[in-house]
Order: sequence, then structure tokens, then C-alpha cells
Amino acid sequence: MADIIKLLPDHVANQIAAGEVVQRPASVVKELMENAIDAGATSIKLIIKDGGKTLIQVVDDGVGMSETDARLSFERHATSKISSAQDLFNLETKGFRGEALASIAAIAHVDMQTRTTDNEVGTHLKIEGSKIVSQEVVATPKGTSISVKNLFFNIPARRNFLKSNQVELRHITDEFHRVAMVHPNVEFHFYNNGSEIFNLPGTKHRQRIVHIFGSKMEHRLVPVNEETEVVKVSGFICKPEFAKKSRGEQFFFANDRYIKSPYLHHAVVAAFEGLIKSDTYPGYFLFLDVDPSSIDINIHPTKTEVKFDDENTLYAILRSTIKHSLGQFNVAPVLDFDHDPNLDTPYSYKEKGAVIPKVTVDATFNPFEESMAKKSSSSGNFHKQSTKGWEDLYEGLGNQNDHQEFSSVVIESESEEQGTLYSGKEAEEHLASTFQLRRKYVVSTVKSGMLVIHQNRAHERILFEKFLGEITVKEGVSQQLLFPLELTFNKQELSVLKEIQESLTNIGFVFESLEEETVKVTGVPMMVPESGIGTVLDRLIADYMEGYANGSISQAEMLAKALSRNLAVRTGDVLDSESQLMLVNNLFACKEPNLSPFQKITYTIISEGDIDKKFN
Repeated sequence: MADIIKLLPDHVANQIAAGEVVQRPASVVKELMENAIDAGATSIKLIIKDGGKTLIQVVDDGVGMSETDARLSFERHATSKISSAQDLFNLETKGFRGEALASIAAIAHVDMQTRTTDNEVGTHLKIEGSKIVSQEVVATPKGTSISVKNLFFNIPARRNFLKSNQVELRHITDEFHRVAMVHPNVEFHFYNNGSEIFNLPGTKHRQRIVHIFGSKMEHRLVPVNEETEVVKVSGFICKPEFAKKSRGEQFFFANDRYIKSPYLHHAVVAAFEGLIKSDTYPGYFLFLDVDPSSIDINIHPTKTEVKFDDENTLYAILRSTIKHSLGQFNVAPVLDFDHDPNLDTPYSYKEKGAVIPKVTVDATFNPFEESMAKKSSSSGNFHKQSTKGWEDLYEGLGNQNDHQEFSSVVIESESEEQGTLYSGKEAEEHLASTFQLRRKYVVSTVKSGMLVIHQNRAHERILFEKFLGEITVKEGVSQQLLFPLELTFNKQELSVLKEIQESLTNIGFVFESLEEETVKVTGVPMMVPESGIGTVLDRLIADYMEGYANGSISQAEMLAKALSRNLAVRTGDVLDSESQLMLVNNLFACKEPNLSPFQKITYTIISEGDIDKKFN
């Protein structure tokens, strides 16, 4: 049999390695910025065009490279970080594989200018798809400037899988945050399509976090500091009242390197137990300093997944350190010895739902009846008119609830043109047979048996189709606020708001201005209470960022999904009889009533035969 195993050419091997190292433009940004940090730069500029697809440029004032080093740096496994296998157990630099530049050059057009302090002139190198086009002498400042153009130009399939410019820019911004946050002494500049996004001067960790996430972060941070023989823990955690529904502001750094560790994340959440709700996540910016020999970084090309020698000890130290910080700064709950037990809800009423009080009015009551009778006896021309029916003037006002809580949204009726499950006399009959089960399900009867509806999922489907129609048709109804509401957001959140501003306006939001870190809201959709505007927008931005990053659906659909999830009635909300019946009717007026926007079943029908089987 002939020999069939062959060595791959270098350009093929480079493209294979590029599939691991360069997943998207953000991967290039990470590798180039980490190289700049390793070069001892004190000032780094990041320049992006078209979400990194057209241009990614990183300029630093580090040590630079000689003519020979500049040429050699684009060879596979060529590095100045390590020299032997033993160095892998004592890594103090960001990079060490020697694959990044070779992988980037294999799938893009690379233009590099570099100069060391000792040389008066530098080197200008041009590479296209691993092929060196030219190498010239050039006058350039000390340091290195690398421009990566036309990413994936020779791999069209990979380029087609890239998301929109906004999504790719968001990933690049995340990588920029991770590098800038752990090196506060370095000055960073970030430009996108000619406009400056970040200008971060050299400072300390706390100020760097505030510069990145906005001034509102200043009063949210609680310092954490603990030093043991195993690990030195420093950084900040966010106060429990600022816990969010998303996992946006959660950062772990080990030896000045961003890492992902679900195990250590669980330690942080465990420290917040009892202080935050179960469906929220605390924010934290934690820096771990461990012995380099006790951490293994070389398990994944991105170097974000690491292994520690003794994770159990780290878990215990981290949890106790955060608990200590929460208690030291009076964030932990305080025992109330003046609590009045008479104000507690009786145990027997714990599972009972709230009942809307009934108001009865005597339509014939007249406080002036006696005096009017006397007057009528003296004047025969006056005839008292009946006051019966005066309450018809106020018909419908009794069911309105102008001061709703954010978690309880009135279920509105849809247009009369849409079909409903019950109508006329049939609706009156089913109104008595429809009830709420454990504040989670709405139960009603149909011809084939018993209808059980999940109230949260059903309302999500109703709102989803309603908002999707309003965004598309641009017929959202807005409720003007008496006084404009000012909200603060960081630059990344503000960019998301500007991106979806048109869709929000179609739904009913009215923005007077979107200035730096400040948003002035003058109008909101009818079903958004004024007290919950900030919460709705916070959740909306978080859901939009998370959903857009993980999927490829349209902006309108993503926005409608986020709004429906945040405004739908929750499990535990009490619905009156009319709202229950309206929920049933509106659900079956939807185009796809059997599934929620998140592809979960909204209702089920238990037939009479299924019930009979239980008794056989």
C-alpha cells in the first residue's frame, strides 16, 4: 500500500490554525491589543471600520521590533514570550503560542510598521494571505502599528457567517473592555468609523471602571480586598440592589488575564444568597493573583478557559471574602428587633389571592329628599325627577387601575375584527366557569374538555404579536409624561438605544434627547407604568444585546420578544374574572396561539376521556 500521510503546506496549516484563533473580528482585536500590552505600551489606539470587516488597526508605543523580528513574527510558533516547555508553567505574558500573527496574516491583508528605540528608521511589512508582498524601510514613530484589512478575504464562507456591523462592534467593545479594565495604568483610545467611542486616561481600577460603564457606577461599587497564601483577591462588587437580569457586568481576571469560570461565578452568587432575587445576577469586577505555576492557561486557543490546582480552596476564599465585604460596608440585611408581628400576613392567608373589593351604590339615595319633600308640598308646580341610572355616566371607570405595579399588567382587549374563543352569551356562561389556578394557570371549559392556559406564556404571545405589528405598521400609541424622565446609561447601552430608537418610537416611546450618558424620556407606551420605565429599558437593552449576539433574527422580532417578556403578567399575579376571559379570547385571536415567542407551549386541553382514564 502506498504512503498516504503527507505534511500540509504552511499556508494550509495557517488557515487551519486561523479557524481556532480568529473566530471573528473581536478575536483579532484581542490578540493585537494583548501583544501591545506585552510590548510594554503606555498608550494604545484601536481603530475600527465597518465592525472590523474592513479595518482593524492597533497602534502602540511599545518596544517595537527589529527588521528580522518583524519578518519572523509572522511565522508559525515564532514567539519572544517563551523559549522552553518549562516556561509554560510560569507564564507572565498574555501571548505565548506564536500563532496569532501567522493565523491573522493567513486570512487577511496585513500592513505593519514598527521601530525600536535604538533604530532611527523602522520596517514596513505587507502580507496578503501568508505571502509577503513587500518589506521596506520607513520613517515611523517608536512602537508598532498593525492594520488588518479585508478579514476572511480568501475564505468567503467564514466571511458570510459574520453578523451585522453593530453585532461585531459589540463583540469588539467587549474585548476592548476586558483588556482596558485590567490595565488601568495604560492609556486607551477607541475609534469607530472616524468617531471616538472611548478615551481612557491612565488611572486606577475604580476610575477605569467608572470611565467605561458611566458615572452611575461610582456609587454602586463595594471594594473587595483579601490576601492569603493561596490567592490575593482584589476588585469590586456591585451592591445587591443593582443586581440585573442579565450577566453583562461580570468580570474575572486571573494574573491580569480575563477568564471565564462558572465554578467561581457560583461562589460569588452563593455569597449574595438572600440578598438578591433568584433570577438576578450580581455585578462584579474581581482580580485574582495566584502563583503562575498553580494555573494552567494552555487548554484552549482563546486562553479564557483556565484550570486551577485547588479550585475548592479558591471557591471558599472567594465566597467568604465577598461576604466579609458585604458585611463590612453594611450591605448585609439588618435584624429588625422593633418589628411588629401584628403587621404580618396570617399563615392561613398566605396562599390566598387578593380579592378586588366590591363597591355597592344605592342609586335612589338622596340626602335632600326630606327637605325637597317639604318644599314640594308648598309648591305644586315642582316635580322631582328620578335619579336612577346616574351611575351609567361613569360606566367602565370602576375597572381602571391607574396605579398598577410593574409586575401586574392589565390584559387589554384586541380589536373587534379579530376572532375570539367566546363571545356573546357563551362568554357570559364561561365567565363563571373560568378561574385561576395557583396564580399560574387560567382554567376554562371547551367542548372537548378542560382548557389550561399558562398565563405568562400566553400573555407573552399576545404582546409579542401586538408589538411586532406596531413596529411594522408604526401605529404605536404613546402616553405623554407630565414631567420628562431623565435616565443614565453607559456608552455601550446608549449605542444600543440609538440603534433601536426608531423601533421604540414606533411602539410608543418618545425620546427628547439622547446625550452622553443621559436619556430624556417624554412619552411611553400605554401599558408601561411610569415607575417602571427605567427597569423596562434596562431589561430591554440587556435582552436585546444578549439575543442579538446569540441569534440572527430581525431587529423588530428581537425587540418584540424582549418587550413581551418584560411586560407580560408573571406567575403569581392575580387576574380578575374579566382579565382571565380576555386572556383566553386574545390568545386564540393570535396567529400562532399554541406557542410563546420563545417556542414554549402556551396551553393544553385535557379531554373528558383523559379524566375518565384516571378513574378506571
